[in-house]
Amino acid sequence: MSDTTKSLSKGLGFGFTAYLIWGSFPIFIRSLGFANPFEVVVWRIIFGMLLALILLTATKTWPQVIAVVRNRRAFALLAACSALIYINWQVYVIGVAGGHIVESSLGYFINPLVTIVLAVVFQKEKLRRMQWAAVSLGTIAVLILTFDYGHIPLLALSLAFSFAFYGLVKSRLGGTVSPLTGYSVETALLVPVAIVQGIVVANTSGLNIGLSGTWSWLGLVLFGFFTAIPLILFGSAAKHLPLSMVGFMQYLTPTIQFILALTFFHEEMPPARWFGFGLVWLGLAALSVDVLRKKY
Repeated sequence: MSDTTKSLSKGLGFGFTAYLIWGSFPIFIRSLGFANPFEVVVWRIIFGMLLALILLTATKTWPQVIAVVRNRRAFALLAACSALIYINWQVYVIGVAGGHIVESSLGYFINPLVTIVLAVVFQKEKLRRMQWAAVSLGTIAVLILTFDYGHIPLLALSLAFSFAFYGLVKSRLGGTVSPLTGYSVETALLVPVAIVQGIVVANTSGLNIGLSGTWSWLGLVLFGFFTAIPLILFGSAAKHLPLSMVGFMQYLTPTIQFILALTFFHEEMPPARWFGFGLVWLGLAALSVDVLRKKY
């Protein structure tokens, strides 16, 4: 087996594992129903930070973290990433816990379309014909789904825009910060937020960690750990795979979540919603064709 083939196989293994973990999150979150969504995010941050500390120590990469903190520009960008990923995490947990997995998956389906719009607005990129078609189909789909839901799908749009802006800010770092270092700094900045949020939850609904058997603490610990693991795996996959292949793989997570919503959680999917999702998928197909035509 050639080195190129080994690298590709390794990258696919890392990538598929990361997306499968992300895809399973609805099952994980719903199994944590003993805690409200705000408490879930508190422990997601705290235990995710704990794993980051362990990994930084094990890999002896503390000097990289110190270098990033001393770099004003890099630190400012990671602070912005921290705020955006907090919004994404909290909205997602609220959506899934509230039984809106289909709409949550929609957010990640339309995320690539939002990313294109941000590239035009902030990076002055010019769209090709197929990209315009994809964005147009996505816009029509949102209008149809607004009619179907009876309101603007704010949950899906919040997820799509927060993650698209997260990607935009990350791109400004130019690959100079490793996945583990970036995750560690972003999560560390969220620890004070988690502490304040935890105090608020404790004084309102009450903290439920450890009050309902082993899973009531183990589940929250594992969810925090599983927040960090796929991000690190994804960063490793990106080093071994072409960018176009990484782009195609990103559709795995919302696809898995969409299938789970229909088959495992039995969420409703009326005809208008199928039509709206169909337009989104058609737009994503147009994007895929455009990438392949440009590459080959």
